[in-house]
Amino acid sequence: MKVVITGGAGFIGLNLARSIVKRGTLTGPSGQLEEVDSILLFDQVIPDSLPEGLDERAIMQAGDISDRDTVFGLVDRDDISVFHLASVVSGGGEKDFDLAMRVNLDGGRHVFEAARARKGLPRVVFASSVAVFGGRAMPKVVGDTTKQTPQTTYGMTKTIGELMVNDYTRKGFFDGRSVRLPTIFIRPGKPNAAASSFCSGVFREPLNGEECILPVKADVQMALLGYRNAVAGFI
Repeated sequence: MKVVITGGAGFIGLNLARSIVKRGTLTGPSGQLEEVDSILLFDQVIPDSLPEGLDERAIMQAGDISDRDTVFGLVDRDDISVFHLASVVSGGGEKDFDLAMRVNLDGGRHVFEAARARKGLPRVVFASSVAVFGGRAMPKVVGDTTKQTPQTTYGMTKTIGELMVNDYTRKGFFDGRSVRLPTIFIRPGKPNAAASSFCSGVFREPLNGEECILPVKADVQMALLGYRNAVAGFI
């Protein structure tokens, strides 16, 4: 079976790939555990060499997720599972609406259509976000039936992505599901464009002897998840 991870050079994408390499098998279109013989990590920018923890089964490819032909070239086998993580995050979406629409909506639809074009029932896992919720009327506990009230362009695109996954699955185009991620920490390296990136910074920067400014009140409550549990949720 082939596995495709869009956004594969990112923090979660790389750790997901490492976990799959270590496992060697994954539930495939058959609904049974299948041996993984190929892992394609696709992203806008990729490292010069294969990251640690990957082996000869892994290939990294750079490209534009909003290019339909490129995406269809990734999803080129019937025995395939796709993890769609590529996305313009919250801060980036507020800064550049058109980019968010092109990457998050057009790119997502290309991925879903490419899976739809395969024979059988490919498995598609979509990385969504708790950003599908928001506003002052939020309940203390949210679930699958909680009304989606996104307050950002990013959250809006994730809401639409979830609805698309639901409908493509309902129509029998693929076997899809969405994973609503909270803030994932602690991310290494420089902060990304996510509005919640400070959550990693308050741990990471002091450990590196650097100052970190907290942009929210000290009593703000947030949903957090470690990357290991996030990867386990995808698998």
